Amino acid sequence: MTNALSDGQDHGRDAAPAPADTPLPPAGPVTLAVHTLPMPELDPPRRSRWTLWLVLLVCAAPVVASYFSFYVLDLRGRAYGDLITPTRDLPAAMALTTLQGAPVAADSLKGQWLLTYVPDRACDTGCERMLFMQRQLREMLGKDRDRLDKLVLVPDDVTLTPAQVDALTAHGAPATVLRASRAAIEGWLMAAPGHRMGEHLFLVDPMGRWMLRSPAAPDPSSMKKDLERLMRANAGWDKPGR
Repeated sequence: MTNALSDGQDHGRDAAPAPADTPLPPAGPVTLAVHTLPMPELDPPRRSRWTLWLVLLVCAAPVVASYFSFYVLDLRGRAYGDLITPTRDLPAAMALTTLQGAPVAADSLKGQWLLTYVPDRACDTGCERMLFMQRQLREMLGKDRDRLDKLVLVPDDVTLTPAQVDALTAHGAPATVLRASRAAIEGWLMAAPGHRMGEHLFLVDPMGRWMLRSPAAPDPSSMKKDLERLMRANAGWDKPGR
């Protein structure tokens, strides 16, 4: 018994006393303090500006690419057709219908190059020759032909025969054939001085901007070169199909 007490007293003497300035635990339940963690510095206004510029760049890319071969590479002097400057936008309110009378939104034509023909009077042999050239020019583009659509805008006072409609819509890659008032068509597209609309082919870019007009009674091989230049200049972003 005495030895046990002596051992306990010796153990108490061996233990180092607590420093006088050691803080005592607070009375009551223990609480935890959460300190604010350092956060990386962000610059929302600058990030928003970059996002806005990126969106604008993406939207403007088709327009820039459409004219790259003419304005950046300075091919204007070598263009066979007439460049339209400034370009003329497809009117969003332009009333279009199918041949059966179903309405078509003008904006639905955007997203693809459009080789456009307007039979401005009864479609005679000259008109049929232009329609044949329109079809052949598309096929002559080879692997790029699917990036070009054929559009025929028929004024409301012009009638196509069933055989002509069949030739446009039932064989090969069909043309998009739509009706519109003559005034609406002439408010957008325009013939060269001294010529008729039906003597030209009109090229519309994927943004719906009329930007090139062929000479009257165009030479197919020369017109093909203009189309090929544009297809090459826009190969990086312009994909087949609308």
